[in-house]
Amino acid sequence: MAQVLEFKLPDLGEGLTEASIVTWLVQVGDVVAVDQPVVEVETAKAMVEVPCPYGGVVTARFGEEGSELPVGSPLLTVAVGTPAEGEGADEGSGNVLVGYGTAAAPARRRRVRRQDDVPAAAPAAPTRTAPSASPAPPSEATPRSGPVPVISPLVRKLAREHGLDLRELPGSGPDGLILRADVESAMRETMQVRAHVAEAEAVAPAAAPTQAPAQVPTPSDTSADGIRVPLRGIRGAVADKLTRSRREIPDATCWVDADATEFMHARVAMNAAGGEKISVLALLARICTAALARYPELNSRVDLAAREVVQLDAVHLGFAAQTERGLVVPVVKDAHVRDAESLSAEFARLTDAARAGRLTPGELTGGTFTLNNYGVFGVDGSTPIINHPEAAMLGVGRIIPKPWVHQGELAVRQVVQLSLTFDHRVCDGGTAGGFLRYVADCVEQPAVLLRTL
Repeated sequence: MAQVLEFKLPDLGEGLTEASIVTWLVQVGDVVAVDQPVVEVETAKAMVEVPCPYGGVVTARFGEEGSELPVGSPLLTVAVGTPAEGEGADEGSGNVLVGYGTAAAPARRRRVRRQDDVPAAAPAAPTRTAPSASPAPPSEATPRSGPVPVISPLVRKLAREHGLDLRELPGSGPDGLILRADVESAMRETMQVRAHVAEAEAVAPAAAPTQAPAQVPTPSDTSADGIRVPLRGIRGAVADKLTRSRREIPDATCWVDADATEFMHARVAMNAAGGEKISVLALLARICTAALARYPELNSRVDLAAREVVQLDAVHLGFAAQTERGLVVPVVKDAHVRDAESLSAEFARLTDAARAGRLTPGELTGGTFTLNNYGVFGVDGSTPIINHPEAAMLGVGRIIPKPWVHQGELAVRQVVQLSLTFDHRVCDGGTAGGFLRYVADCVEQPAVLLRTL
């Protein structure tokens, strides 16, 4: 006789206590294999596909898409094992259409249709086969026909909270998928329209004194209150971390301009030699790891309980990546033992995963030093907030042609501004200045890096 096992939401690490269900990857009645992903969840760190440790038939799911579950609560149940000979009549009628079997297995939980769900064009013939549950309406058993882009429950919720009909919104994602940015754009347009209406109503009495005065907007008006965006998920986690950093770390920032002309020439020469292309970020990372070897105080963290500065042996290099879901900081593990080509490949892999929302909690934690290339936003300088509990962050501005004194003469050179924000508890300004000056020297004369390796 089959044994029904319960699979609970596992501990996803790093102190995470709950997760939101984004997409169920299996239905009740599906046959699953050991370690097959069964649900996609969103934590405060990343989007994660959760694999099931059991192989068998899914008999129940717990939680609707968009709902939040605490760690340790049931996710689904799986019937494991094969019925003994002669028990088939009691266990069900075999592989039949989902929702129309004769078994006494747990009934499939009905999903309440939200008013802003996008309807499918037309139903297609059911194709999924598995042991069945008690009868359910045909709409539950019949899948949508053709590829229909699946809108994130979080996007649907945001649209619902602001009275937007998703059926009327154009999608900018693949195959017309409606993204959060599309909803936020529609929200801004709605706010502008309401603002214009309110302005017209306010001006009308002055133009026609005989008319009744316009109503004064109340505090409950959306135009008066503005748009409220909950600090949840990644945005909430980032807010908490930055607040803690600013509260606990006495930071200071120093900066310097550097002539990056030879640095850019060196990169062109390296890529012209063949092999995998090497990115600017990878070369800067290689310089950072060499500088941290000379100034290990900046690759450390403060143990407040012990009142000690802990200098770390390995460099796990975080880098800031902007995505549709907000700013994330993936971590290149053991960056100090990687060459420029390996660093380029790992930066590319983690960046792609970040943009797809597929970074694991392990790839977003454990950093010891952060490299922040804000030059991609077209700015020269910044005083960033340290990524707690790290001790320092190197910021890199845009590399652009500027007037520069080169070999005693005025010339146009490729110039970049470098800034170092550091925890003043781990070192004094001399150490921070020495680190930044070494980085600048390597940028201006790449041969310096070869000489000191």
